[in-house]
Amino acid sequence: MKILQRYILGELLKVFVLLLSVLTVMLVFVGVFREAQQNGLGGAQIVQILPFIIPSLMPYTIPATLLLSVCVVYGRLAGDQEVIATKSAGINPLSLLMPAFLFGACLVVGSMALTDRVIPWAVTQMQQKISDALEDIFLDRLKSTHLITDPAQGYTISVKDVQGKTLINPIFQYSPRGRSTTTLQAQEAMIKFDLQRQVVVLNLVNCQIDAPGETTLFVAKESREFPLSQNADDTKPRHLEIAAIRRRLERMERMIRQNELKRDIRVAFALGIGDFDALASDRIRAADPNNFHRQRAANKMNAEIHSRYAMSASCLFFVFLGAPFSITQGKSQFLTTFFLCFVPILLLYYPVVLLAMTLSKSGDVDPAWAMWIPNLILFLVGAVILRRVVKY
Repeated sequence: MKILQRYILGELLKVFVLLLSVLTVMLVFVGVFREAQQNGLGGAQIVQILPFIIPSLMPYTIPATLLLSVCVVYGRLAGDQEVIATKSAGINPLSLLMPAFLFGACLVVGSMALTDRVIPWAVTQMQQKISDALEDIFLDRLKSTHLITDPAQGYTISVKDVQGKTLINPIFQYSPRGRSTTTLQAQEAMIKFDLQRQVVVLNLVNCQIDAPGETTLFVAKESREFPLSQNADDTKPRHLEIAAIRRRLERMERMIRQNELKRDIRVAFALGIGDFDALASDRIRAADPNNFHRQRAANKMNAEIHSRYAMSASCLFFVFLGAPFSITQGKSQFLTTFFLCFVPILLLYYPVVLLAMTLSKSGDVDPAWAMWIPNLILFLVGAVILRRVVKY
């Protein structure tokens, strides 16, 4: 029996690796085209970011590829009557499914490591490559025109010359919406794009700073940071490791609790002195204008953590459904079996995933259990089918 199990496991590995390679290559071109279109990258930059795009696509390709693999292998076994022969020999058909369950469990661990470790690292590396490309594009444009202005972001940059990555006699004017203009003039400056923190870093030499409401400052060396966009946020949760997300979540929840405590103190003070007009003011009713946005961000981070666990575990549940289903079909036409199994998953499983994710991010449900509902559906359906395989 162990020989047959090793044979099944070997077939699963060969088919899975082949299908995963083909599907990933197809999706890589889509990912590369999207990144190139969004960032204006050239051929050299595309080649540089290509190795880092592949890991970000793997969590989406692994479950479907695994389902197709078990349909191919177990559909062929059932079509060749090997399952019937195994039952005739008095062997429990569950033993035939154990290699698939073991393979699925290994992919659960691999998918979790991929989403929590490899992808954040790959995103960081890709952003570094893109930032380097943006620097080159920016410097080439500044060297040819000597002037770059963006009214939407509120900045204007003019230079006398550009030598390598050094700006000669640059003048920076920064005008955030609703605020006065800050002007920086320097003998020379170095510019650095940091996409991970969404800022532009300026290192200035012999700088004159004219800020609104302040006296003119002259400094030998100065370093300033400016946001890439007015709505620049921190790194997105999906680009962070779970440990980093938890730290950020704890920090945000602590700020929310502190602001609510301050509100309670103001309410108690207003009640103590009988200032009932203050009780109806917006300052009392709202702990902090930003608390609402902090809570929404906290909900998204919490949903991201639990979705990683649930989506990684989906590999095992896909196997739990696909392998016995392929045996019940008793057909070697694996594509027919795959579509009969995958289409209901596509129409039911993924919409439920999206619904659970949306409700979790809005705070309407707890992602600790909501994100597992799609896997529970696969488990219940797979259990019914598995019972038929074992019984008959």
